[in-house]
Formats: sequence, structure tokens, C-alpha cells
Amino acid sequence: MTVLLESRVLSLVKPEVIEEVTKEREVKKGWVAIEPTYASICHADLRYFAGLRRPEALAKKLPMALLHEGIGVVKESGSPDFKKGDRVVVVPNIPGTVLHSEVKQKANVPPNYSKGNAFLGSGYDGMAQSILVHPAECLVRIPDEIPAEIAVLSELSSVSHHAISHVKDKLVKEDTRVALFGDGPVGYFTAVMLRYLYCVKADRFMVFGAAEDKLANFDFARTANVLTYDFENEPEKFDVVIECTGGRFSESAINQAIMIADSLADIIIMGVTEELVPINTRDILEKGITIHGSSRSSTVDFAAVVEGMRNADYREALRKILPQKIKEVSNGEDFRQLMEKFVENPGWNKTVMHFNW
Repeated sequence: MTVLLESRVLSLVKPEVIEEVTKEREVKKGWVAIEPTYASICHADLRYFAGLRRPEALAKKLPMALLHEGIGVVKESGSPDFKKGDRVVVVPNIPGTVLHSEVKQKANVPPNYSKGNAFLGSGYDGMAQSILVHPAECLVRIPDEIPAEIAVLSELSSVSHHAISHVKDKLVKEDTRVALFGDGPVGYFTAVMLRYLYCVKADRFMVFGAAEDKLANFDFARTANVLTYDFENEPEKFDVVIECTGGRFSESAINQAIMIADSLADIIIMGVTEELVPINTRDILEKGITIHGSSRSSTVDFAAVVEGMRNADYREALRKILPQKIKEVSNGEDFRQLMEKFVENPGWNKTVMHFNW
């Protein structure tokens, strides 16, 4: 027997316009109804809200509820794995294997790369609604000792975890040298994970950025400013380089990464850009560099992150990126105003909200 529930959806109908609508959600076998409690804003949400995506992309995606970084409480469960009252982290990437059983999938492809995936807040209603019905296999229970404001940081942390998984065998070697480009939130989440979950200490870890005030937050690593660092002549080379810049800085960061990469190094690209980026293929070939593209994550990454959050030092480092105040959201206008402020000033700290449904 299925259960039907009403959801108040804070729907983006066009750039900067939020409308409250009611939708009926069906809790099928294997799916779970969650009341979102805490969420944070991603730059992808900003691009939709501010209309910075291409018009044809917006036309395909809207209307929809934004937000894919969040946690909630189980209200109804069609799965034996979860019960009413459980706190859960929501994995926003719903595999095509769940949504489209008729589609033939390539063998041994991770769920986040399967065909027919759906992603919350990207043409599929996200966390900005009072009831989210989600597959049980895309949920992770939150241990009691992990507070909500830390657990809500799981999504971006999981993206870092998936990226790092490409080189985890290298990281366990104590002579592996690691560099990271990006002093924003993505860079911070990735750097904190490298330090506290992979034990990469400062003597073999360098973070590159452009803003001294942001770089000051990376006090567990050595830091260097890309505006003054001599990439062509500095002798130190790195075995793993992670690019977390994106946007207009992608070109310079990727090419600087190639410059400081040692022979047979791995470069992981995490930054998203809408433009094509020219890169130095000659040095990639001469050094035998491997480049990995890494974006979305899957449930295994979330589970690893939530388990890692039991580490008190890791939790304390994550607290540095939390806002001074968590914003309260009760209706569409509250949400619109919060998104508007985020567009005006995204800031370094994450914007976190608490829903009062």
C-alpha cells in the first residue's frame, strides 16, 4: 500500500521568482518521505536563481525547487532500513538504475555516472519543499553525536571524497606530495578531508589561492599565493594536484597545476566552468600525467563522510566554514530574500538555513 503526502514546494518558476505550490508525493516501496530540516546553498543554486545559466538550459529545468545540500527527518518509510524520526543525510544524485530500470547500463560504472540519473535542484525538485520523497538507497542515517549544522555539510564533503578516491592509493604513501588550487569552499572541504581523514600533513601539502584572508583558514597546510608564486622556477614538484577553482580561473589553475606536477602525477579537476579551457597538452604528454574529472558523488561517499564526521578534529575544522548565524526559512518570501542576499554576496562561509514548515 502506498502513502500519499502533500508537500509545500518553494518553486523557482523563473529567475528571482519563487512561488509556493502544493504537490502530492507518493511514498512507494523502497522510498522514504523526509521533512527537510537544514540545507545549504550551492553556487549551482545561485546560477539558476540569478538566471546565469543558458536560456535553453533554464527553459528545460524550470520550474523546480532548488537546493541539493541538506538533511532531514523521516516522516514515512516504505523501506525497512529507515523508520519515522530517523535523521538522514540526503544523497541528491538518484541513479538511473533506480529511475529507469529499462535502460541498459554499462557494467562496473559507479552510480553517479549511470545513464538516466536525476539530481535534486537540477530539473528535479530539490530540498526546498516540506516533504521530499527519496529512494532509501540514497539516504544515510546520521549518528547521534553529529550535530545538524555539521551533517548538512556532507554533500560538498562527499564530492571531495569522491574526487580523492581516484588517488587514495597514492595518498597512503608518506612520500606523496599534494597540491591543491582553490581557497574557496570546495578547496577548503577538500583540503580539510585530506588533512583529517587522509592524514596529509603540512610538510607534503601545499594550498594555492589568490586571497590572503581566505588562505589564512588553511592553517593545517602550507599556503602560497598564485599571484606571487614562481611556478616556472620553484623546484618543488607534486604527485597529486587537485583543482578546485572553476569559472574563469580554471585555465590558469589547470595550467599551473601541470607546471608543478611531477612525472606520472595525477591531476584531479573539480572546478566547473561554462567555457572551454585551453590546456598545455605538451607537458601532459611529456610527464605522463593522468587527469581525472570528478563532480558528483554517490551514497558510498556520503557514508564515508558521515563516518568521518565522528572524528572530533574533523568536525572542528568543518565548523570554520559555518556561518555566524543559521537563517530561518518559513515561506517562499523568506527563501527568495535569502537567495537574493546570497547572489549579492556569496561569501566564503557556507549559507545554511533551517526550515520551519
